[in-house]
Amino acid sequence: MDYLPAWPLQFTPLLAFGLVLLVGALGGYLSHRVSWLPSITGFMLVGFLCGPSVLDLLSAQTIANSRVLIDIALALILFRLGLSLDIKQLRHSPSLIITSLVESGLTFGVVFGALQLFSVPFAISVLVAAITVSSSPAVLLHVAHEVNAAGVVTESTKTLVALNNLFSFIAFSAALPLLHYDSGANWTVAVFQPLYQLLGSLLLGLAMGWALHVVSIKTQSAAQYKLALVIGAIMMSIALASELKLSPLFAPLVMGVAIKTMERKAVTSDIEFGPAFELFFIVLFVFAGAGLHLHELIQFAPAVLALVLVRSLAKVIGATVMLRVFKKPLRSGTASGLLLIPMAGLAIGLVQTSSGLFPAQAPTIAAIVLGAVTVFETLGPPIAAFAFRFAGEAHGQEAEVGSEVQVEVAEAVPH
Repeated sequence: MDYLPAWPLQFTPLLAFGLVLLVGALGGYLSHRVSWLPSITGFMLVGFLCGPSVLDLLSAQTIANSRVLIDIALALILFRLGLSLDIKQLRHSPSLIITSLVESGLTFGVVFGALQLFSVPFAISVLVAAITVSSSPAVLLHVAHEVNAAGVVTESTKTLVALNNLFSFIAFSAALPLLHYDSGANWTVAVFQPLYQLLGSLLLGLAMGWALHVVSIKTQSAAQYKLALVIGAIMMSIALASELKLSPLFAPLVMGVAIKTMERKAVTSDIEFGPAFELFFIVLFVFAGAGLHLHELIQFAPAVLALVLVRSLAKVIGATVMLRVFKKPLRSGTASGLLLIPMAGLAIGLVQTSSGLFPAQAPTIAAIVLGAVTVFETLGPPIAAFAFRFAGEAHGQEAEVGSEVQVEVAEAVPH
């Protein structure tokens, strides 16, 4: 009876996509029943329940087979974040660049030191420290939308998160030769593979950004096709990055930065993804929840907890002190530091990249980073919601630092 389906049914990426949206929507609804709980936490909770650690509806193999869905979701989020980073304007705001450099360097240093105290191998400590420089754009953007946050802290922190992710990828690429050396690779691979991945991803992002910019200008009279152009260009960049063995994470971020910097007037950078953009947050965080493994957190618990503590302190203290040095309000600096604490998408993507390159070291790298992601993505959304309220930029909240915010606007947004 060939007309009957094979049993058990194959859990395809399309079926996984449908299940993720259904359970994610239910998780988001349940989280909204608790006023202080961001929906991301609900997405991750139902993902964890459906994942290999509990019900196994989304098995490890299903998650691996559905990797393209995660790449698309993360690429769109990183592209959108890149649109908040204008290199031309950033030159007039050196305080943000210096703040990000100092805070990123501090984060790298304290995480590396903490891992060395727990006898984590030197090369792995360097790589993990580079990964933990990154911050989660998805948490920032989603919680900001959820609480309707707007203001100087919100916009300046978007820039800081974008810079964090740029610096993280550069540091990650710089750390790869150490792992290649430990793995016994010859010097040409150790030197040229990271260089090829970094420069190749940069050039791909610039080329795709330029192409999208040109096409968008030529077709701007037909604005109804702008969204299709943008999503098509992002998906092409992911496909090309995969085929060329480049980073499907770094290229879309560079695309967004390139378009924002090239535009004289907003053509593509003012794009609104609309309510459908929520789908990509659901996909990313339900899969992130499904990928959490409690045994990893338990196995490396001391090192993970130390990493979480020192990284959180470095982000908050680094941003607070540096922004205070540049005469920004203490409340604004602290809120920005709190918003830098969440870590997820780019970190998970870099773990996947390192796992493919270094199978022998992959279990240790994944255990430490994913263990930390478990904590950061559990605590991150509520911390972000609190930070927006603390800054006075959440919906329905009068800014408690109104006059100071006006001063910051004048300083941070050049005319």
